Amino acid sequence: MSSDNKKNKNPGVRGPKGPNFHGQAQGNPPPKKPTPPNRFSSNPRRAAFERKSFPLIAQMTAMPRWLLVVAIGSSLLLGLVLTGPVAWLGAFFLLLVAAFLGWLLALSWPLLNRGRQFLRLVIVLALIGLAFLKVTGQF
Repeated sequence: MSSDNKKNKNPGVRGPKGPNFHGQAQGNPPPKKPTPPNRFSSNPRRAAFERKSFPLIAQMTAMPRWLLVVAIGSSLLLGLVLTGPVAWLGAFFLLLVAAFLGWLLALSWPLLNRGRQFLRLVIVLALIGLAFLKVTGQF
């Protein structure tokens, strides 16, 4: 291989001191503030749902990503662990996670294919079923 071919090769992934593609001298680019979409759904009920959901989505993108993961994960863990006299509280946490995932499912429904819709719906229904079993004392 000649030296000309080596110069034209892609150098690969660069570290933090590599080229800056975001126009800043150092560090990460500032987080982008979400802007409302130019066009909502053609269905008026769905468009209203999307408009009402937009401020919540904007707040979620403004907070650190790990915070949402920790909050949902700890709610799921508490929902599964709490039994006995506080099983109703465990059911509440499970329903909280199911409501959040159901909301995300409703927002992403038009973009998903049938298989993904089905699997995500099964997860939400399983969480609701577990919450019901918690309340009845069978789980």
